[in-house]
Amino acid sequence: MAIDPHTFARPDEVVVKHIDLDVTVNFKDKKISGTASLEIENRSLAEELHLDTRGLSIKNVTLDKDKAPAFFVLEPEVPYVGSALRIKVHRDTKVVHIEYATSPNAGALQWLEPDQTRDRKKPFLYTQSQAILARSWIPCQDTPSVRITYSARVRVPSDLLAIMSAENPVKKNDSGLYEFRMLQPIPSYLLALAVGELEFRSTSERTGVYAEPSLVDQAAWEFAETPRMMDTVEPLYGPYLWGRYDILVLPPSFPWGGMENPRLTFVTPTLLTGDRSLVATIAHELAHSWSGNLVTNASWNDFWLNEGFTNYLTYRIMEVVYSKEYSDMLSVIGMQNLQREVKELGPKSADTHLKLNLAGRDPEEGVSSIPYEKGEFFLRTLEAAVGRGKFDAFLHQYFKTFAFQSMDTEHFLEYLNENLLSRNPGVSEKVNINAWLYGPGIPSTIIPVSSPAFQQVEGQLRNWQQGRPAAQLDTNNWTTHHWIHFIRNLPESLNFQQMEDLDHSFHFNEGKNAEITNEWLLQVIAKKYEPDFPVIEEFLTSQGRRKYAKFLFTAMARTEEGKKWAREIYQRIRPLYHNVSREVAERILK
Repeated sequence: MAIDPHTFARPDEVVVKHIDLDVTVNFKDKKISGTASLEIENRSLAEELHLDTRGLSIKNVTLDKDKAPAFFVLEPEVPYVGSALRIKVHRDTKVVHIEYATSPNAGALQWLEPDQTRDRKKPFLYTQSQAILARSWIPCQDTPSVRITYSARVRVPSDLLAIMSAENPVKKNDSGLYEFRMLQPIPSYLLALAVGELEFRSTSERTGVYAEPSLVDQAAWEFAETPRMMDTVEPLYGPYLWGRYDILVLPPSFPWGGMENPRLTFVTPTLLTGDRSLVATIAHELAHSWSGNLVTNASWNDFWLNEGFTNYLTYRIMEVVYSKEYSDMLSVIGMQNLQREVKELGPKSADTHLKLNLAGRDPEEGVSSIPYEKGEFFLRTLEAAVGRGKFDAFLHQYFKTFAFQSMDTEHFLEYLNENLLSRNPGVSEKVNINAWLYGPGIPSTIIPVSSPAFQQVEGQLRNWQQGRPAAQLDTNNWTTHHWIHFIRNLPESLNFQQMEDLDHSFHFNEGKNAEITNEWLLQVIAKKYEPDFPVIEEFLTSQGRRKYAKFLFTAMARTEEGKKWAREIYQRIRPLYHNVSREVAERILK
């Protein structure tokens, strides 16, 4: 595989195979401290082990059972990637023990005071290791090209529950000591820990939900279709190989819609709409159990191999579980997202390629709609060219062949040529594969998408533009996706009275559904509809999702006046945000 530019590790020389953690979570000092014991394989008789760290205090390093002292050097910090930890090892060294502590400002960790949680009773801690933040709480080879198993002993306050991306307890014990095992090898970005006042509800023999007590029953209802989603994927792409699939609903500051930590997906509470209209995110995180967790991008330059495949599987799940009409709506919204991203980045930008070059940059800069939507439409275009039956068989074999391995774009292309394109002459030229992988913008070969349901939405929008009051439009049974399409297609020139009519009729500003609120507030900013200006700060304060911060701050920053206002808001809400959301906001507002 190509060299990962975001790691100091040299796994071709010495590779870590297993990590055993023995750590204590200290809420008072906002630190995790203890020992990480790394089982290694010396592949080249090397004399040094190279690890990734970021902000870690390394107190002591010893080797093997006799705990012989080891010489180590912590190199100066490099922007984005942290500090290399070089440890002298012997050719026959089997285990390296590292005694360490995290920084109170560790990038992966968010420490929440009780009043920052839903129930406002107990403190909370959660980690977010993707993309290269695992190194900020565990010394490791922090690259998706290396896979490890892990075990852990974690000490927490006795009134809190600890859970990880591993085999988990379902209730608190009296000691505050919890033990974990992850038997399947995973990349470091899937290391995850959460500690808080949590309860568990089972939704099937192999699925369940963790959440704060006031949310847990609502979450169990919202995500009750998860077992059906699992039953949809397995016949198509192979068995679920991770044992259980549970979901943890985190406090509002969580920066992502969902994070596919194996055995325990982390999700935002903004998915809890009361109508199951945003469960495509659950389908997406579940799909990562095949695309991403099972077959993993070898570096963040190949991020589309995780997210494009996962988006494709998501649409397939939603089509079976909810209907093709539902999936078609998601497809049109996905196309809109792709078009908007290409316009924002520039149609000739190298960041619109599927194969990225993020060397010397924070890999978070590669998180856009491109790997998700352009990657998904590439696979869908391939499916249309060869037929769904052949494409399903190809994907099933792909996941089986490369299970628990890493993949880069070039090796995937080799496999694609050998196992699909060579058996279907003319498809490569018809699809123009190089344009998808290595070219900018949206290739002309992309398949068209449409939605009959959205045509009805557009009809209602025309009625409104022709003078019918908004309150008289036929919006019965509209889902989140109908409303998103309606708001996105509002004319560019709306006067105050028209915005007021929509505002008073549909109450977009009440924040009951974060996706709808986000789209409405983008219109509020663009149309300078001042009555809802206070809602912008209220919304940004109510949750910490990266994408909402990105969209809204970008829209505000298009004018100097708006950028000044955005900076003022951000300074007030910055302490509420996880490091992931802070970094994207600060890139926009710098």
